[in-house]
Amino acid sequence: MSFDTALRLSEILLGWAILQASLEHLRMPHMPPPLFMLRAALAVLLIFGVAPHLVLPSLFITSLALLHRFQGPYNGGADKMGLLILTCLTSARLAPTLAWAELSLGYLAVQLILSYFISGQIKIVNAEWRSGRALADVFAYSAYPVSEDLRAISQRPYFTWAASWAVMAFEVIFPLTFLWFSTLAIALIIAACFHLSNAIFFGLNRFFWTWLAAYPALIWLQNRLIGL
Repeated sequence: MSFDTALRLSEILLGWAILQASLEHLRMPHMPPPLFMLRAALAVLLIFGVAPHLVLPSLFITSLALLHRFQGPYNGGADKMGLLILTCLTSARLAPTLAWAELSLGYLAVQLILSYFISGQIKIVNAEWRSGRALADVFAYSAYPVSEDLRAISQRPYFTWAASWAVMAFEVIFPLTFLWFSTLAIALIIAACFHLSNAIFFGLNRFFWTWLAAYPALIWLQNRLIGL
């Protein structure tokens, strides 16, 4: 995958993520409508590739306004990752040289790898995750709209134990998948399915498009390094 292709794909996917979140916010009475209407409009322009060197900085400024308005990334990990991607893409578009632009996209790829690895490392040193109890609690006490059938999974200790270790093992070994084309492709498909399942079952829909927006950078970086 070429640098230009990776950059454009990431912009499209990030545009979808921002558009989705903006439209959700417009349905909430306590949110500032003008700001999210502006972000939605900018997201559409980004999706269609209209003046990204102007649209990306504009989205970055509105993101800073949201950080000030809500005293931080109130939606947690999805907002943090989205801002990281937006910062890297903006830097890549405004970079004075190709080398600096590639450095911006490469940094995003490294952060994506770390996002999975650190998440797995934090879980695996936690006794409740190793026993499966933490995942059981997710099903049992989640504040998200989990169906009663899914809540019943919390009463299946063998399943939650196996699922916990599957998630932890995948996240911890994720950096190793970067070494080969085939393993990275498989890992990204598994990761995408994982985020999609979380969106379907737990309502964590913002994570899906946000994390996918960083995948082209990782694919490009692998091609770039192996090509050397």
